[in-house]
Amino acid sequence: MKRNCFHLEFEAPGIARAALPGQFVMIRSGEGLHPLLRRPFSIHGAGNRRVEVLYEVVGQGTELLSNIKPGELLDVIGPLGNGFSCNSRSVNHGQILVAGGMGAAPLLFLAEKMGEIKTSGLHSPVNKGRGRIKVLVGARTKGHVLCEKEFKKCGCDVTIATDDGSRGFKGLVTDLLASILSTVNRQPSTIFACGPKPMLKAVSGIARKHGLAAQLSLEAHMACGIGACLGCVINTKTGYRRVCKEGPVFDSSDIIW
Repeated sequence: MKRNCFHLEFEAPGIARAALPGQFVMIRSGEGLHPLLRRPFSIHGAGNRRVEVLYEVVGQGTELLSNIKPGELLDVIGPLGNGFSCNSRSVNHGQILVAGGMGAAPLLFLAEKMGEIKTSGLHSPVNKGRGRIKVLVGARTKGHVLCEKEFKKCGCDVTIATDDGSRGFKGLVTDLLASILSTVNRQPSTIFACGPKPMLKAVSGIARKHGLAAQLSLEAHMACGIGACLGCVINTKTGYRRVCKEGPVFDSSDIIW
C-alpha cells in the first residue's frame, strides 16, 4: 500500500447491513473544535458487522484519524448518499471499472458486490465467466497503485496504468480505457468510475463517443454530508444537485462539465 495510505476497519452493524457500493460515511476525527467538521470517506467494504474505509493522509483530520488506536470509539454517520446501480443483467453482460488514485476505494466494494451477484445466479462465477469484471487502475507511479491484489482476489481482470510508465500501460488510465474500447469487439454494458474530476470528465467523453452508459462517483468537499449546507453542488441537466445527497454517483450524461 502506498505511503500515507491507511486502511481503517470499525464495528458498526447498522451501517454494515445497509451500506451499498458508492455510498460513504462521515467520520469525526477529533474530540475538540479542530477540526470541527466530519470528513467524508467512501465505503471500501462492509459485512459481518464491520465497515472498512481506505484513505490517504492529506490534512489535519486524516492525520488525526491515522493515529486512532484499536478499541477507541469513532463518531460516524452513515451510510450516506446514493451509490452505484447494478443488477444481474448488467453484471453478466460485461462492465469496466475505472479507478484513479484513491478512486479504487469504493470500486473494490462494487467489484465484491458484482461478484456476489454473479455467483448467486445461474451464471458462472466471476473468475470463470465470460462477463468477467475488467478493472483499470490508474496511478502516478508503481508505488501509488492501490488494491490490485484485492481486485484480483475478487476474480477481476486487472490492468494497471501509470503516468510515468513504471508499471503497466504508460499514460493516463483514461488513455488506457480509450485504447481498450477501440480494439475490443464486445463492448461493456456500463463503465463505473471514481477518481479526480479531470479523469471523470474524460471518462464521460469516452463513454459518449462509444455510446456507453457510465456511472461516475464524484469527489467533493463536504461540510455536512446530508444535503443541508449546499456546499458540494454540481451543475446537471436538471439543475444543481448535491454530491452528498443526490450523489455521489451520477449518470455521466446528466453532468454539465
